This record gives sequence, C-alpha cells and structure tokens, in this order.
Amino acid sequence: MSSTTTASPASTSASGKPAHPVIEFSWPGPLRDRLVAAVLDGSKTSTTSLLQGYAATGTEPRQVGDRSVVIDSHGVPVAIIETMSIRFTDLANVDLPHCIDEGEGHMSVAEWRAAHEIDWHSTEQRLEFGDPAFTVDEDTPLVLEHFRLVADLRA
Repeated sequence: MSSTTTASPASTSASGKPAHPVIEFSWPGPLRDRLVAAVLDGSKTSTTSLLQGYAATGTEPRQVGDRSVVIDSHGVPVAIIETMSIRFTDLANVDLPHCIDEGEGHMSVAEWRAAHEIDWHSTEQRLEFGDPAFTVDEDTPLVLEHFRLVADLRA
C-alpha cells in the first residue's frame, strides 16, 4: 500500500527539531494497523508508493540510509525503519520478490496489484491528489522501497 513521509512532532530531537520524518503506511484504520504489525513482526520489509504522492505532499522519496518513524493509526510512534534500497519503476515492472516482501501475504504480482489498486483508487487517495477520477495503469510511476526495522519503540 502507499506510504507517505511527513515531518511530525512525534519524532522530535532534544532540540525540538524532527529527528526522523514520519512514515505513514496507508491511512489510519485496519489496513494501517495490519501493515504496522507486519513491520514490527519483520514480515514487511518493503513498501510501494505512487511517485505522484510525493509531489502531492511536497516531499521527496526517501534515500538509502534515511530513517523514518513509523506511526500507528493513533499517530503514536511505534518503530524506526531504515531505507536499504530504492527503485523507481512503473507498475508493469513490479516483481514478485518485492510483492512478497511487502508482508501482506500476496503470492502473485496480480494479487498484489489488485489489492494495491483498491487503495490507489480509494476516495482518500483521490482526495490527496485532488483528482476524483485518478486511476493507475501499466505506466504509472512507482517508488519501491526496501527497509529494515531499526528499533521497536513500543517497549
């Protein structure tokens, strides 16, 4: 599912400046809760974002070595992840290993794509883009990110 990065007071240093940007997996609710749980149990080590989402939120894609604070549906910081790799591609070229590493149980690219299209064609996504007819196709640019769990902040 899509992820976005924002600066948030939830991740501030002693100086009051953001220590790490916040990463939000999907929108608050059951899907985010499942995705965050998968990050915490280690089954989710990749995520996919629409490149257009970065422009819509005024942010840049993460870079290798960047750290981000994962928040749950209540905005509570629960983990820190580190970006291990970034790949820019289009929807037609997403591979099965990436889909499996997303930790959502998808065992084929077609299954992964169908689930993601539900999210990408959602009212929330269309509102974020200001485009009530937004849709994806084979040429839609994506950002594929592989990450590792650095810290579980629940303890």
